[in-house]
Amino acid sequence: MTVTRFQDLPLADRDREWDGTAADKRVRAWADAEDEPDAAYRDAHVWYDGGKPDNFGSYKLLIADVVDGKLKAVPRGVMAAGNVMQGARGGVDIPSEETDRVKAHLARYYAKMGDTAPWDR
Repeated sequence: MTVTRFQDLPLADRDREWDGTAADKRVRAWADAEDEPDAAYRDAHVWYDGGKPDNFGSYKLLIADVVDGKLKAVPRGVMAAGNVMQGARGGVDIPSEETDRVKAHLARYYAKMGDTAPWDR
C-alpha cells in the first residue's frame, strides 16, 4: 500500500469541469497504459495498492487529467478527492495508517490552489 510521490503537477483552470471517468480514459491513453497501469498513470493518482500495481482497480483518488497534451492536477478533482477523504461518496477504502499521508499530499495541492484543505479548516 502506498501514497504516490507528490508530483507538483501544474494546475488546470479552476473552472475546468471534473469527470473522473472521462479523465481516467484520457490519462490511460496519454500514459500508454491501455493494457496495464504504468508510472505515468500512477502519477495521476494519490494512492495505489503497491501489492497489486498491475491492477487498474488498485489506483484510487484520481486528481489529474490530460489538458493540452499535458498531465495537470484539476482543482475540482483535488476537491472531489478531498471530499472523499472526508467521507463523501462512502469514503475510500485505504489503510487507516495512510490517511494522514494522503491528506498531506492533497493539502499541498489545496495550498497550490490558494485554499485550505477541508480537514484543516
